[in-house]
Amino acid sequence: MNVIIKSGFKFLLAIIILTGCIGKEQQIADLVFQNGIVYTADSANTTAQAVAVAGDRIIGIGTSDDIQKFIADNTKVIDLKGKTLTPGFIEGHGHIMGLGFNEMNLDLMNVKSYDELVQKVAEAVAKAEPGQWILGRGWHQSKWNNENETMVKGFQTHEKLSAVSPNNPVFLRHASGHAGFANAKAMEISGVGPMAKESLEASEVVGGEIIRDELGNPTGIFNERAQELIAKNIPETTEEMGSHAFDLALEACLRNGITSFTDAGSGSTAINRFERYKKEGKLSVRLDVMISSDDPAYLEEWYKRGPEIDSVDHLLSIRSIKLYCDGALGSRGAWLLEEYTDRPGHFGMPTTPMEYVLKTSENGLKYGFQVCSHAIGDRANREVLDRYEKAFKEAGVDGHDVRFRIEHAQHIDPADIPRFGEMGVIPAMQAIHLSSDRPWAIDRLGEQRIKEGAYMWQSLIKTGAVVVNGTDVPVESINPLASFYASVSRKTLEGTPEGGYEPAEKMTREQALKSYTWNAAYGTFQENVKGSIEIGKLADFTIFSKDIMTIPENDILNTKIAMTIVDGKIAYKNEEVE
Repeated sequence: MNVIIKSGFKFLLAIIILTGCIGKEQQIADLVFQNGIVYTADSANTTAQAVAVAGDRIIGIGTSDDIQKFIADNTKVIDLKGKTLTPGFIEGHGHIMGLGFNEMNLDLMNVKSYDELVQKVAEAVAKAEPGQWILGRGWHQSKWNNENETMVKGFQTHEKLSAVSPNNPVFLRHASGHAGFANAKAMEISGVGPMAKESLEASEVVGGEIIRDELGNPTGIFNERAQELIAKNIPETTEEMGSHAFDLALEACLRNGITSFTDAGSGSTAINRFERYKKEGKLSVRLDVMISSDDPAYLEEWYKRGPEIDSVDHLLSIRSIKLYCDGALGSRGAWLLEEYTDRPGHFGMPTTPMEYVLKTSENGLKYGFQVCSHAIGDRANREVLDRYEKAFKEAGVDGHDVRFRIEHAQHIDPADIPRFGEMGVIPAMQAIHLSSDRPWAIDRLGEQRIKEGAYMWQSLIKTGAVVVNGTDVPVESINPLASFYASVSRKTLEGTPEGGYEPAEKMTREQALKSYTWNAAYGTFQENVKGSIEIGKLADFTIFSKDIMTIPENDILNTKIAMTIVDGKIAYKNEEVE
């Protein structure tokens, strides 16, 4: 018996030694980055100089000297020359197909006046065939000088637009996506025309509004769900167009250092495309997709199917449901507890019945889906929190475990701020919205509501909430450095005001980095495989031309993406950065 035991012990020891040897043989890196500044975003906020990668995983972190043991003849060694390497940046809330189509259609994000918008449309009309739709997105009337414009309920009217496009239907979505601007031809095709003043109630659209002048004439502005009156007449996108847009979106992500993208709401056509790209090996950015709740029948199919979690390649996971609960501040569609300061008697509107929010939350818990609700106004945030809380109690679950989210959480009543941390609800916020919106948002909400409840990043973090960052692209540019800058400065991209808006709510640079990396991974249940630089995690990195954690605040926006690494491979290299 002793001989058997000794023999067994020797056999076990041999296996241990052999395994150790095999392990050592496997510790040769395919790729090494050295002589840089590495911010790991781990729990200790560790810094290093070098990282070693084998396959798609991190195998070593340390000084440049420490990492030499991982280098062999076939190892590709990249000298960072002092550049900064972080975990791959994760777009925490965006619209991947919207990003792609924005690259194809009129980009109106930087338009400074109505006249400039009209000029861009006139140029597009000159290149188009008669009857061809002219589409675009990105305009925002609150960022224009509107002194000489006719305004109705805070929006421009269509006459100038229609004059340059008599034979082409035009539909231009607001930067927020929560309103659209149509010309006369588009309204004619859609059957929208003048109506008598006494019949204005007939123009009401559930969850939306057609903006009309005092005589009942449509101004061309379609708010929230009223946009569908125009959109349903736009020719369907072909698969070829959709694939081209998706290709453009993936390229844009990599150029901007984005290695993972949380897609905030897609339907069957887009999801089928994502799945095909993964199968064909063309998915160059990791995707976490929310299923749009706009199609209840499609959602029911997913309840039967269950979440799709990619635990092998970590390229495509579909485990969340997107609800659309109100509009945006820019279009005055955000649902408020008190009336808009600049439109008395108007409170915004819910765009989804709260009964459906509760039902979807219950179904999410039942079938294993995370629920993510768009809510911008304080009324919408409260109503959604109430439905989540009721669903949690009825199901007997801890909200921290299921990680339900509120997308945007832009304006919150002070009484509701602690509920995020207490309930484990994730506020998925976009810091860049402060830079773009804060100068005019005060007109919508007034000073008290702005100071006590808008863009409350630090207050939410102090409750224990995990704040996820992003851009809401194509509402804003996908450039993460703009949102990082907004996070730590609370200034416009022009650098105003001095000291930033409500500076007590600034994030520290460490918090801002986490919000774009580990926190964003946590928001999709993947913090164990990505979001920080730790041995065994996926080798996804973003490399910056400057040290974004220490350079002067004003230099952040001048920093460039030098390289983007996905799966341990160079997915993008900026040849202009040495």
